[in-house]
Amino acid sequence: MSSDVYGQSSTLIGRLSDAETLRPLQGAHVFIASSLIGSASHEDGSFVLNEIPPGAHRIVVTMLGYEPTSIDTLFRKDHRYEIDVSLHSTTVELEEVVVNARLARRWQRRLRKFTRLFLGETINSDSTHILNPEVLSFKSRLGKLSATASEPLIIENRALGYRLQYYLKEFFHFGHTIKYDGEPSFTELIPADSSEMERWQTNREVAFYGSERHFLLSLINQTTQAEGFEIHRLFSFESSSPRFNMDPLDLLELGPTPLEQIFTFSGILEVTYSEELEDENFKDWQRQPNWQRPGPQRSFMELNSGPTLIDESGEVIDPYGVTVYGYFAFERMADKVPKEYRPPNWNHH
Repeated sequence: MSSDVYGQSSTLIGRLSDAETLRPLQGAHVFIASSLIGSASHEDGSFVLNEIPPGAHRIVVTMLGYEPTSIDTLFRKDHRYEIDVSLHSTTVELEEVVVNARLARRWQRRLRKFTRLFLGETINSDSTHILNPEVLSFKSRLGKLSATASEPLIIENRALGYRLQYYLKEFFHFGHTIKYDGEPSFTELIPADSSEMERWQTNREVAFYGSERHFLLSLINQTTQAEGFEIHRLFSFESSSPRFNMDPLDLLELGPTPLEQIFTFSGILEVTYSEELEDENFKDWQRQPNWQRPGPQRSFMELNSGPTLIDESGEVIDPYGVTVYGYFAFERMADKVPKEYRPPNWNHH
């Protein structure tokens, strides 16, 4: 796609109201999930979102006292869209709070585990913190951990310079399996000085390059080799499993619209990014004391239910469409940049 298309962004205007009383709602948070694009509704319930890039996006509307609403929409380039959204009020039942030392210690243990699994264990995670952990509730039984949040998680990432509101829908961990889904909204932090801003800019580039989004964008743009990716197919994770070179052109098929493509392969996809070495924390995360690397970043992908859709921004539309292992799995919320982020010298739009 030519470099000017991604820049031909769209605008969304809309109005929010109470589903029962039909009165306009002021102060609701309206945002494009995983992006910096967001706004609050005005006194008459109206809102405007500008600079929305082409692709499949999720519009999320949240307001205290109302059930969150999300709308999946395909945005074409240079369009103006209008929506009206009615929110249904909700009753929040306050749980009885029982405080004792044993329960407090157990909650703290679960919080530490959740934080490690959710934010990750990369160098960036050391500078990333959940500011309101008290909104979290945990259930743990037979080695399974699940988490819910009564309010959006407020996450401050001092490594990349972002604050996130994360609307947690689901979190589940058991054995080697971790599943989480939610809607993050990004805002940029204000740097203390120019050197902190430069550090954030450098860290954002490092976080983007070699990421799952970078890989999928390079597939879409047919630049995987030039971008530093090598792709092989495996039949299993056994070390003796043969590796076959994959032609990147065989991984994508035309999607239902020009802004979507079908990501398809069988077996296991091995993705090696040769332009960066592994984070120094990766060895510990692997829990393999005899691990001899660091080496190039190596990841693996499996399709959960057959071919799945990806959009123009390198987003897997179904949050559970692909399971990732290796380096893609190592990098979690502490390494996420907004979906519209591109490095300054990026020219493969």
